[in-house]
Amino acid sequence: MSYPSYLPSETPNGLKKLRKKELMYLRGNGTGERKKFERIYDYDVYNDLGDPDHNLKHKRSVLGGKHFPHPRRCRTGRWRCETDPFSEKRNGHFYVPRDECFSEIKQLTFSAKTVYSLMHCLIPTVQSTIADPNKPFPHIGAVNSLFSDGINLPPLKEQGLWKTVLPRLFTAITEGSEEVLRFKAPDTMAITEWPLKSKLDPSIYGLAESAISDEMINQEIGGIMTVEQALRQKRLFILDYHHLYLPDVKKVRELNGTTLYGSRTLFFLNSNDTLRPLAIELTRPPMDGKPQWKQVYVPSWDSTACWLWRFAKTHVLAHDAGYHQLATQRNAPNILMHPIYRLLHPHFRYTMEINALARESLINADGIIENSFSPGKYSLELCAVAYDLEWRFDHQALPADLIIRGMAEEDPNAPSGLRLTINDYPFANDGLLIWDALKQWVSAYVTHYYPNSSVVESDKELQEWWEEIRTVGHGDKKNEPWWLTLRTQQDLIDIITTIIWVASGHHAAVNFGQYAYAGYFPNKPTIARTKMPTTKVMAVLDVLSHHSPDEEYIGEEMEPSWGEDPVIKAAFEKLNGRLKEIEGIIDERNTNSNLKNRNGAGIMPYELLKPYFGPGVTGKAVP
Repeated sequence: MSYPSYLPSETPNGLKKLRKKELMYLRGNGTGERKKFERIYDYDVYNDLGDPDHNLKHKRSVLGGKHFPHPRRCRTGRWRCETDPFSEKRNGHFYVPRDECFSEIKQLTFSAKTVYSLMHCLIPTVQSTIADPNKPFPHIGAVNSLFSDGINLPPLKEQGLWKTVLPRLFTAITEGSEEVLRFKAPDTMAITEWPLKSKLDPSIYGLAESAISDEMINQEIGGIMTVEQALRQKRLFILDYHHLYLPDVKKVRELNGTTLYGSRTLFFLNSNDTLRPLAIELTRPPMDGKPQWKQVYVPSWDSTACWLWRFAKTHVLAHDAGYHQLATQRNAPNILMHPIYRLLHPHFRYTMEINALARESLINADGIIENSFSPGKYSLELCAVAYDLEWRFDHQALPADLIIRGMAEEDPNAPSGLRLTINDYPFANDGLLIWDALKQWVSAYVTHYYPNSSVVESDKELQEWWEEIRTVGHGDKKNEPWWLTLRTQQDLIDIITTIIWVASGHHAAVNFGQYAYAGYFPNKPTIARTKMPTTKVMAVLDVLSHHSPDEEYIGEEMEPSWGEDPVIKAAFEKLNGRLKEIEGIIDERNTNSNLKNRNGAGIMPYELLKPYFGPGVTGKAVP
C-alpha cells in the first residue's frame, strides 16, 4: 500500500520538514563528483562526449551555451580534462541517480555492455570475414545476399551475444562446424511560400533563390494543375534540409569518406492521398575558391538522368536518417508525494540511464553516430543547430506540430478539432487518437488535485519545477517569448499532456520503427559516399527499436497511488478502455484498402502507435 499524494499546502505537519529536506537533497548544490548511490538531480552542459586526453582528435565542442545551444544533461561532476579545460573526463562511471537505473531485465536488453559488445566484438568479427571492409558493395544483389545467403563467421569470443542481440538481428544457422550469419530482413511540411528562397546569408552561402522553377514543377504536374493551383489547394509539400545542413557542408567535406549537401525535396499530393516526389535540389555553398553549386534532379526515364535521380534520393535519405536521431531531454518534479510527480514518473522510466548510455557509447567522439552518419564528428553540433533553429516547447504538442507544418488546420467540427491536409496520414490519424485519450486522462487527474487556478499558482514546488525546466534545463532558450505560462488548470493540462505525448506516443512513432524502416539500409542509408557503415547501423537500430520484456505501456498498469483514489482510478480505467478501442481502430484502418499509405503491396501497416504489444523488435506499441 502506497502513501497518499499531497500538494505542498496539504502536507501533514509531521512531513513538512522532511519534504523540504528531501527537495534540497534532490536538487544538490552543483559541487563534487556524483556517486552511484546518490539520488541527486543536477544539471550540466554536454561536455563529456569527447576524450581529448586520450586522443586530441577526439576533442569535441561543448553542447549548451552561446555557440551551440542545447538542453542540459544530468551533472556527473567528474574532473576536467588536462588537454581541454572545457571538457570533462570520461573515466569513471556515467552517473545516473539510483532511482533511474535500469532493472536487471532492461539491462539485458539495452545496456552499455550490449552496445560495447556490438562495437568491440560483433562488428570487428563480421568485418574480419570480408576481404576489404573499405570496399563498397558492387550492386544491390550483394546487399540482398546478406539477408538471403549470410556470411560465415569465426567463433565469437563473447558467446553472450548469441543470447541477446543476435537472435533478434540475425538468423544463425549451424552448418557442420561453421557458424553462418544471415541478417534478418526487416518488415518493410506544406509549402506556403513560392518561389522557394533560403533565409541564410547570401554573402556566405550564395544565391538565396532556389533553382526549382515553375517550369520544372509544371512539367511534372502540368496535366493535372498549375503550380499556383497546387499551392492554393495545398497539394505541394517540402522536405527541407537546406538551411539545416548547408552551414556545415564545408567542414563535413573536409572529413575522409563522406560528403554533404543542403537539400530540398518537393512532393505532390495525389488524389489518393499518396505523395509523389517531383524534384530534389542539392546545394553546395561557395568554398575553396569555387562559386555556389546547385542542381535540380527530377524523375526521368533517360538512363543517365534516372541514375542521377536515384543518387539524389540517396543523399536526401541520408539527410533524413541523420535528422531522425535528434532528441530532447526532459525533467520532472521529484518529490515522491507530489501528485504531478506521480503522474509523470511512469513516462520517464529509464530516460536518464538511456541518455547516459548514449553519451557513453552512441553519441561520443568516434562513436557509432559519428562513424555511421554523413556529418561525422559534427553530428552532435548539427543536433544543437537544429535545436537552436527549430525547437519550441509549444510546438511539441501534436496538434500544434501538425498545424505549424501545414499538415492540419483548426476546425471545431472535425475530430480532435483539426482538419488534416492529407486525410490518409497514419502518424496524425493514429496519433490524435492517443493524444485525445491522454489529454482526457490528464484533465481528469489535474482537475482533481487542482480544483481552481489559485491552487496551481500557489503550488510553489510546481512553479519552481516549471521555472527550472525553462531557465535551467533549457537555459539557452529561457528568454524566448513562446514559453507557456503556468497559471491555470488548462495551462497545467497542456504542459503535462505535451510532456507525456513526447515521452510516449511521439517517441514510439519515431523510435520503435527504426529497424523496420531502416534495417534494409538501401531503403534508409545513413551516409553518402563512404565505405560500408551498414553492419554497425543495423545492430544499433535493432537495440534502439527493441521493447524489453519489462516494458510498461501507456494505460496498461495502474500506479498504486492512482488506485487508492476512486476518482483517479475511474479516470485511469477510462483511459485503459479507450486505448483498447484505439487498438481496434488502428487494426481496422490497416485493413482498409482505400488507405494507400498503410495498406497495399509493398506498404507496411502503420502499427507504431498501437498502444500494446509484447517484447522484441515489433515495430508496435507505445511505452
